[in-house]
Amino acid sequence: PAECAVFHCRSCWAVLGDSLQLCGQEPPGLSVLICFKVTSDVTWDDSLLVGLEGALLGCAYYLLSCRSCGLAVGFILYSSASDLAYLRGLFCFFKDSIVCYLLKNQMITEASNVKFPAVTLME
Repeated sequence: PAECAVFHCRSCWAVLGDSLQLCGQEPPGLSVLICFKVTSDVTWDDSLLVGLEGALLGCAYYLLSCRSCGLAVGFILYSSASDLAYLRGLFCFFKDSIVCYLLKNQMITEASNVKFPAVTLME
């Protein structure tokens, strides 16, 4: 509970999720928070997108958006190479699209500045 945070959309401050739903470590090359559950303020289309560059090159994914303002806030990986296979079906928030409200300090900070305790999918 000391490290608990609520994840908000950077644009409109809608609540998207919280740190109790974190379920994995950030993979190399991707600046994301990996969650197994999100709020109803997160939506996604049925249309698959394909990564054309960067860490998602060749991956198929659904884009996550904020229901309130439409900002792209992350993705759900549908298919990938074996190095990212553990992310399939999970909610990955782009750190640069969200801000964190830290419950203990009662302050808002950039998601990239927050270091959460190590969590693995096994836990």
